[in-house]
Amino acid sequence: MYKLLFTLLLTTLLQAAVYDGVAIVVKDKAITLYEIKQTMKEAHVNAKKAADILIRQKLEALEIKKRKITVSSSEVYDDIKKMAARNHMNISEFYDAVRDSNGLSSTDLKKKIKQKLLSQKLYQAIAYSSLSEPSEEEIKEYYDLHKDNYKHPSAFTVIIYDSKNRDALQTKVDNPMFYSPDIQTNEQVLPYNKISPELAQLLEKTPIGTFTTIIPNEKGGFMSFYVKEIESAKESGLQSVRNQIINSIMAEQREQILSDYFARLKHNADINVIREVK
Repeated sequence: MYKLLFTLLLTTLLQAAVYDGVAIVVKDKAITLYEIKQTMKEAHVNAKKAADILIRQKLEALEIKKRKITVSSSEVYDDIKKMAARNHMNISEFYDAVRDSNGLSSTDLKKKIKQKLLSQKLYQAIAYSSLSEPSEEEIKEYYDLHKDNYKHPSAFTVIIYDSKNRDALQTKVDNPMFYSPDIQTNEQVLPYNKISPELAQLLEKTPIGTFTTIIPNEKGGFMSFYVKEIESAKESGLQSVRNQIINSIMAEQREQILSDYFARLKHNADINVIREVK
């Protein structure tokens, strides 16, 4: 009798311990208080938004499993190789840069890339049949409504600081009066249409009189751009940004399709809120 009561009590306590950290269950997938708090911190959102993000992730995972979507290790490696090439690095250098900037090991990075590719395949499977290319009238209307988005500087006057010593370069960025023989400088005017979109975006968001973040150069070292001057904005003509507009319209259309799809999925899903998180 006492043994039976003890067993029941122990079972109850164990179940309480299991559910103590669980806030939401989506079908058979648990979302813990810890996950919600971590998402709040990483995404800079409140508890409700963090919970919504995690519910969406669980629904995606269930849908990926249901559709039997897979990603091979070679697909993961190819994606990492492309990212490394875009940053003018080999694979080893890219792993080091990711670890230094985000604290992610190569194993963690591969997991994140795999999840990204799985989600991309899922999104494509959901949205592909419903997407349609916009008409000329839609393209022109979108351009007229978003003209400011297609203005860009004519050129950037910068001082390029190069070094193989990342620490010395970081000290220079933090303290412009710092001098080191390990750092080379080169002042240039960079026309907007002659540089990569990634570099243009980096320079555009850097205030005049400040340094960009440190990025790898093409010689196995590092560099930072000190922005001296930005020449006045130039409005692009419709034809020159036509493909960008088509991509923007279709991206918005795709996001609406996915949003509607997962809203329906969430409405019909078995979601059990064990406790509200504030």
